[in-house]
Amino acid sequence: MSTPRALPRLSTALQSTEVAAVYSLVTIGALFSTHALRQLMGDAGYGAILTGLCVIGAGMMLARRAELRVIHLIPTTLLVLLAWLLITVGWSGSPEATLSGWLQLAAPTFLAVVVAQFRDTLQTVRATGDVLRMLLAASLGLEILSGILLNLPIRFLGIAGNIAYGGPIQGIFGTRTALGLVTIIALLTFLVEWRTRSVSAGVAIGSVALAATLAVFTASPIVLGMVLISGTATGALAILRRVRPSVRPVLQWVLSAVVVVGLILVYLFRRPLVYWLNAEPDFFTRSRLWNVILDMSALRPVQGWGWVDTWPDHLSPYTYIRIVTGRSHASALNAWMDVLIQAGTVGVVLLVVFVGLALARAWTSASERRSTVYVWPALVIIVLLTDSIVTSSLLGGSGWFLLVLCATRASLVRGWRRERPLAPDASISPDAFGPGAPA
Repeated sequence: MSTPRALPRLSTALQSTEVAAVYSLVTIGALFSTHALRQLMGDAGYGAILTGLCVIGAGMMLARRAELRVIHLIPTTLLVLLAWLLITVGWSGSPEATLSGWLQLAAPTFLAVVVAQFRDTLQTVRATGDVLRMLLAASLGLEILSGILLNLPIRFLGIAGNIAYGGPIQGIFGTRTALGLVTIIALLTFLVEWRTRSVSAGVAIGSVALAATLAVFTASPIVLGMVLISGTATGALAILRRVRPSVRPVLQWVLSAVVVVGLILVYLFRRPLVYWLNAEPDFFTRSRLWNVILDMSALRPVQGWGWVDTWPDHLSPYTYIRIVTGRSHASALNAWMDVLIQAGTVGVVLLVVFVGLALARAWTSASERRSTVYVWPALVIIVLLTDSIVTSSLLGGSGWFLLVLCATRASLVRGWRRERPLAPDASISPDAFGPGAPA
């Protein structure tokens, strides 16, 4: 008799904005803490956390199904991409590895869709900011403990204690590149929080200082590249948001042409840029790896070798690539190369369409909408795309989660779908959207 009475209370709880707020915090925290959680709990424990979050998310969607419409749930281009990756199980050398890799992508996809449905962009920015403040503070604290107070490495987290020597450090994120990506996303998030008055000026300044300090201590040339590109994009958006609407389309085309020319110049002068960034060892490692991947992709150019996400052991062609390069690579160190070898040119084209539409929608919203908060999805996508050139973090975990989240929010704001109103959140003040924004 107790079960029937408990069900309405459970349904009411799952419909509440408080549960949605806590759910978004826990989800973002779990995905950004992937490395630390796996080291502490193993793959099984981390998988159990994601499974539990997916079950709770499904319960929330079921409880609030009256608010949902099918066309709002997920971008069509993303559905097609996920379907193609699943279809590759038909010619994969290991169907089990393909299904496992697909589920590793499907889980953060579902979590991102749930968060996007029940939290608006400002609420998402605030949740991301709260999580990253905590994780970056923990990273800095552990680095100081390891490198200065104890002078001992924390081996299970991969913390070498190099902060006393000026870096490189990696915090709780596993590698300095991963920490660098998180610090840049955190900087953008903290600045948007500051601009939208979501936090006090003291908290915002302290958060920016924390992220900037950790970014410097990564001693990563990739971080410098992300700073330059995201800074340029921010400046371009600032100009677009201030010009007259009649001038904006022309300026958009001019900026597009500048971007194309810039990409061509970067490619032509890639070697001098590598030397300037002091990234020769990383560049040559990746160059050799990518050449081998291109050779193997030529054997299956259209369909690829089957989606597996992280490269499994003892499976062709990944074992061969490790032998030829002499390194135990777990990915292509480039998201696009990973998609090419695993899902072929079809997969690459589908990913380009998905990401391209997401960026176009987010960029247009950022340049036209009055609220500063709409800048966040566009800049996050740009940072993720920049990082995708030198890592494969875009294709899983927090990287994929953020990409799907930003793409879904952009499709609701700017796509052919008409955005429905969300349940009001009493914690948002009318002036949270910045000066001059509508209440």
